[in-house]
Amino acid sequence: MDLVGYDRATFDEIVKEFAAFMEQLQIFPQVYIPVSGREGDNIAHTSHKTSWYQGPTVVEALDQFRPEKTSEDKPFRMPVQGVYRFTQDGDNRRIVAGTVASGKVSAGDELTFYPSGKRGTVNSIEVFNQHPAAPTQAGYPSGFTLKEQIYITRGEIAAHTRDQAPRVSSRMKTSLFWLGRASLTKDKEYLLKLGTAKVKARVAEIGKVLNASNLQSQAKMTIERNEAGECVWILEKAIAFDLGEIAETSRFVVVDNYEISGGGTVLEALEDRQRAIREKVFLRNTKWEKSSITPEERATKYGQKSALILITGPKDSGKKPIARALEKRLFEEGRLVYFLGIGSVLYGVDADIKGAAVNNREEHIRRLAEVSHVLLEIGAILIVTAVELTRADLGVFETVVLPDRVETIWVGEHITTDIFCDLQLTTPMPPEKAVETIQVELLKSGILNG
Repeated sequence: MDLVGYDRATFDEIVKEFAAFMEQLQIFPQVYIPVSGREGDNIAHTSHKTSWYQGPTVVEALDQFRPEKTSEDKPFRMPVQGVYRFTQDGDNRRIVAGTVASGKVSAGDELTFYPSGKRGTVNSIEVFNQHPAAPTQAGYPSGFTLKEQIYITRGEIAAHTRDQAPRVSSRMKTSLFWLGRASLTKDKEYLLKLGTAKVKARVAEIGKVLNASNLQSQAKMTIERNEAGECVWILEKAIAFDLGEIAETSRFVVVDNYEISGGGTVLEALEDRQRAIREKVFLRNTKWEKSSITPEERATKYGQKSALILITGPKDSGKKPIARALEKRLFEEGRLVYFLGIGSVLYGVDADIKGAAVNNREEHIRRLAEVSHVLLEIGAILIVTAVELTRADLGVFETVVLPDRVETIWVGEHITTDIFCDLQLTTPMPPEKAVETIQVELLKSGILNG
């Protein structure tokens, strides 16, 4: 202020300009203070040279700051890095491992894992190369065992059942800063990483874009390098996240062509088609009567992991002969396997649904997925055929059945829907030959043991 003679009009003009500038960043300062660093005006003591200013000094303003909650004071969150088992010397522990993002966890705490909705009670806290530990807290790599044998995977977020749950959706609105060489564009496929979750994603909408050099906001179809913007993402599958209150579970990065090209924060969880189904699954998981036989024990006995094999493609593309041949081959090899024809569902489990199947497609698929869930719980490989499944259809299956238990195979030269496939059989071939190709894929994915 000494450079402008402590002029109030100049100060008011600067405040007006900066307030407009900061509003674009959604930042709203509590106070603007006229100071002189050289003379010390309004730094530690009120200055008579700015008698027109009645607010706090810099030191008084700093004293009014409220400390942010420490990570330990926030709800418990631990992105699951992996589930590990050590069998040496009869050790049967299954340790859920990761780095605690916030909060604390102790033996006896009931946890819910998102997005699956599975629940379990902590049996013990485990730390590498140490004796069983006391409660573990934010910032520490750690692990725990559960009293229940539940199937959870990398990418889920563990939270206290009693706390506010993280959001779960396959659609979200975000604030993003872009650093990629190529611009961020709609409908292009990217890889989005949040916590330990990693999913394919694409931008459905681009809102206002802010140029970092001049902070001019404009509507654009792309986000260029060094620009920030708001956009809506559609994810390949639902993930769990928070909305800024916990930094580690609300921030994400975007990978384009194997390079981290951008990052941002989730602003809003948007409703997706699977929300109602997900709520039913959460309730089912809460009430589910767990078996005393673990998935690992079943996998060891049958020489396989339980899985849902979806064989889809155009009508009359040869899906059903391939499915039957695959069932027969796996059965002859001693596998626990079953082919479930869609007619068995439509005129059995779905017999009470009125109207044409096309009008009730989502409910038919949901019920088929629930039947699949039961059969997967007993350790079976279930083979299902369906005409031209879409990404939305697959989303229903992957909401009811854990995504890494679903293997999708397209039969046909061209994929005519927006579905993501693990294997495409493009060349017409006898069912027995197709089965050989599928078996290679099942071995590669770990569903079958060699």
